[in-house]
Amino acid sequence: MVQRFDIDSCEISVSKHFKNTRMRKWNWDYVDLREAIKNAYKVDKVGKKKYEVYVRKKGLKKIILVYYPEFDTLFVITGAEGR
Repeated sequence: MVQRFDIDSCEISVSKHFKNTRMRKWNWDYVDLREAIKNAYKVDKVGKKKYEVYVRKKGLKKIILVYYPEFDTLFVITGAEGR
């Protein structure tokens, strides 16, 4: 699994869109989001700083995020669910 960040120590921030749509629909908070990323079954690096994280938490979901190593921050852009 390609993973260049430590989910336990980095800060997580989310886009307004992800917070108001996906997090609300999935009934998640930041603890649920951190747990889902930590227990992901697949992490694909798709750009210089961009990752696609595939999780199984109350169904199948894909989370797209960017990791900024200079700030040790994960910024969640968006997500999708199902197949």
